[in-house]
Amino acid sequence: MPNSAPHPDTPGGDGTEGAVAAEGAVVLREADLRPFMAAFPSGVTVVTTLDADGRPRGLTCSSMASVALAPPTLVVCIRTASPTLRALLDQGQFALNLLHERARATSDLFASGAPDRFERTQWRLPLGASGPHLTSSAHAVADCTVVETAVFGDHTAVFAEARRISVRPAAQPLLYGLRRYARWSAAAAVPPPAAIPLPPGSVPTEGAAGVRS
Repeated sequence: MPNSAPHPDTPGGDGTEGAVAAEGAVVLREADLRPFMAAFPSGVTVVTTLDADGRPRGLTCSSMASVALAPPTLVVCIRTASPTLRALLDQGQFALNLLHERARATSDLFASGAPDRFERTQWRLPLGASGPHLTSSAHAVADCTVVETAVFGDHTAVFAEARRISVRPAAQPLLYGLRRYARWSAAAAVPPPAAIPLPPGSVPTEGAAGVRS
């Protein structure tokens, strides 16, 4: 393939850090995941565990996903230098607390790194729990056992099997995106758009309304 040079109109092709692309989008030469992930709203989680001395440890974690249903496996990505991560790996287990929509203060508290954060929130350690349960802030808790880890750059991906799940169905999730919080109840209150009727005899294609892959 012959060598080619960036077109002068190509974003970043003039040597600048970034340029405005079509429809006002900004394209950066070096990808920065922070604005990308900020544009992907999600729920808010707090990872909790105990250290070797039995002291509670915890942090707000914005990177969590399900991996498999059988066995029920989750992954959380945590800064490798985190003291909570070290305690979590030493113990081989942790609790994953999903925060309800009135728990914004808890999210900020556990993101701050304040040393007294467990003294400023309600929690308990039920029999058989993998870490502290944030009783007044969580609408669902998964007690997890670490099964595998992988280090990527400055973070560690922790794969864990959920041994026990506790859910409060009446509570609503806290959302976070674009560096702002939102309430699920407010988002869910917006009426859904009307379905677009299909022509008679047509067959829905993958991705069409009502079809889930």
